[in-house]
Amino acid sequence: MNLIASLLDVEHIALDLPAADKQQALGAAALLFARDGLDPAKVQAALAERERLGSTGIGEGVAIPHGRLKGLAAPRGAFVRLATPVPFDACDGRPVRFMFVLLVPEQATEEHLQILSQLAERFSDPDVRQALMTVSDPESALGLLTGTDG
Repeated sequence: MNLIASLLDVEHIALDLPAADKQQALGAAALLFARDGLDPAKVQAALAERERLGSTGIGEGVAIPHGRLKGLAAPRGAFVRLATPVPFDACDGRPVRFMFVLLVPEQATEEHLQILSQLAERFSDPDVRQALMTVSDPESALGLLTGTDG
């Protein structure tokens, strides 16, 4: 089952978002959830709380910031391509250009891990990362991320 497709839509994709550092990047990404009625400050706080445990930068310019949010009924996702890479304390020391933000309900467990696994697998593909670097619209990015790009 394609869990990425179940939690991401074009409304939650931002290309070339400006950010000077990790906190600005997380804050800008949190704003994408405002249209869902979620408080961006609470979203950013949940993401920052998880980052304090250790960086979600998985390497190759990718981070998967995630957090648990009280009152959330189902997992939600957003994808951000930053205008310029930002330091993220990633495992390979490289700055991050791509962020897939994952919000899960407080009680989410197995599904949360399955989603993270699918995301890590998708971003491990160098062809996907290269295509995401040059994609020009959210619809194309969505196809690449969900594997429905033909």
